[in-house]
Amino acid sequence: MTTKTIVLQQLCGHRFVGQNETGDRILVDGDQPAIGPKPTDLLLAALGSCTAYDVIDIMAKKRQPLARYRIEVTGTQADTHPRRFTHITVTHYGAGPAVTESALARSAELSHSRYCAVAASLNADIVVNTVVEPWKDDA
Repeated sequence: MTTKTIVLQQLCGHRFVGQNETGDRILVDGDQPAIGPKPTDLLLAALGSCTAYDVIDIMAKKRQPLARYRIEVTGTQADTHPRRFTHITVTHYGAGPAVTESALARSAELSHSRYCAVAASLNADIVVNTVVEPWKDDA
């Protein structure tokens, strides 16, 4: 089992910089005007990029490498809090000299049903624990 940690440090208001264990950083922004994506935008991007990695690899294994590939992820959010996504559509667009629509469709289905960790997490009953600790100056 693998454990991952992201540390989010408040910059100001609803603006944070997140950093993973390897030092990669991302700006998360809920302020207006925003200079970075909102958390919900990042969730859609995480789903899209996760499935894209899988589809690219699966298509290469099928000897149908994608010359052009794009994913559009559209989410519909509830009007009331917590404004969760009630529907997400992931649309795959791909082309290449040997690419067939059926192979692309099967690759996308395999990603969503078997390989994409983000899709699996969205479909699962995830246990989320909330812990509150006093501030540590050395953190």
